[in-house]
Amino acid sequence: MNKKELIDAVYAKAEGKLTKAAAHDVVDFVLASVTEGLVSDGKVVLPGFGTFEVRARTARVGRNPRTGEKLKIKASKAPAFKPGKGMKEAVNAKKSKK
Repeated sequence: MNKKELIDAVYAKAEGKLTKAAAHDVVDFVLASVTEGLVSDGKVVLPGFGTFEVRARTARVGRNPRTGEKLKIKASKAPAFKPGKGMKEAVNAKKSKK
């Protein structure tokens, strides 16, 4: 599912209570709020859905895949997601089509 499909799903779930433009705004507002929460607090917890958090990456040595040359990769922070129990159960309850 991409962002457009997510907006369409929110619009459909709202059953006429939102316009398509309002559904677009809702998705944008939620994504912006999660980003702001990660920047300010480092963690956003949505019970039953999951937890977004900022994880630290240590500095390390990597390699240029083309030349094999060693490169120093600086320490950084990266957003991460850990699914909640409800999401795990929902995903595992759906039978695989493979």
